Amino acid sequence: MSGFSLRLGDFAWRDGRIVLVATGNSARIDRALLAEVAIWMTCYLAVRVAALRHVGRRRPAILFTPIVPHPRYMVRIAAIWAGIRLARTPAEADAIFYFDDATVGAAPRLDHPRLLNFGCTDIRKSHVAAVFEQVFGYPLMVDPATWRGPAVEKSEANGTHDGRVVICPTPPRPGFVYQRVVDTIDAGFATDLRTHVIGGRVVAVWVKRRTAAGRFQPLNVAAELLAPETIFSPVELASIAAFATAMGADWAGLDVLRDLPSGRIYIVDVNKTDAGPIIALPLAVKLQSVAQLARALAALIAV
Repeated sequence: MSGFSLRLGDFAWRDGRIVLVATGNSARIDRALLAEVAIWMTCYLAVRVAALRHVGRRRPAILFTPIVPHPRYMVRIAAIWAGIRLARTPAEADAIFYFDDATVGAAPRLDHPRLLNFGCTDIRKSHVAAVFEQVFGYPLMVDPATWRGPAVEKSEANGTHDGRVVICPTPPRPGFVYQRVVDTIDAGFATDLRTHVIGGRVVAVWVKRRTAAGRFQPLNVAAELLAPETIFSPVELASIAAFATAMGADWAGLDVLRDLPSGRIYIVDVNKTDAGPIIALPLAVKLQSVAQLARALAALIAV
C-alpha cells in the first residue's frame, strides 16, 4: 500500500523499506538484510551471555542523552559487555554520554565531572575536512569550480553512502562537498581503515575491504581486526588522537584512508554513533572487538 508507515522505536516501516528515523537512511527488507540481522543477533546474544559475569558486582553507570542507543550501536554493546548499567539521572551516573545520531546537534548543558562527546556536535563532511587539514597540515577538500581532474562528491550528511567520482571543474551541488580522490585500490579492492579512538587513544583498527566498484557503499567483502601500531606510525597515531580531540570526540569511529601513491592518510568521516560490530568479521573477532572497546570505555568512565 503506497504511503503506508509504521513506527517502532528507532525504526519505521515505509513502503517496504526499514527506515532509521533519526537520520532518514533506509534499506529494503530482503534476504540479505534479514541475514545481517541474524548475524548481529548471534553476536548480541553472545555479548549478553558474557555480561552475566558481572551479576552481583558493583557496576558503574552511564547516562545517555538525549537518546539511549539501541545495542546495535557500538557504545551500547560495549557498555553491556563491560557491565556498565544505564543510569536514570545525572546524579546516579559515573559518566554522561551525549548520544544523538544526527549530523549536527546541540548537546544539553549539564554539570557533571565526566561528560563524554559533549564537544562532538558537528560531523558534517566540510567540518571534518577543515579539522583534518588543521591537524594534519594538508587538505582533503577541493573547490570543484577550480579543481581539474577527478574528485569525490558526497553529501554533507552522515551515513548516506552516496559518494561518487566526478570530473572537475564542475558547478558545486548544494549540500554536497568535494574531496580529492584517495587511491586505496589494490588488486581490485578498496581498503578502508575504520579506526576507533576512545579517550584520546587509538584503541582498534578494522581493515575493511570492498570491491573497487562498491568503494562508497557499506558492503564489505572482508574485514579483520588489527593492532593500531601495525597500521599506523607513531606520528600518525598521535595525529589521529589529536584530530579526535579537536573534533571534541571522546568516543568515535573514524574512517581513515591511506593513499597508496603518496602513503599519506586522510580522515574522511567521523562516526560518533557508530553501529556494529562489522558484519564481515567472524563471530570470535566480533566479540574480541567488543571486548577491546568495552575495556577502553570502562577505563574512560573510571578516570
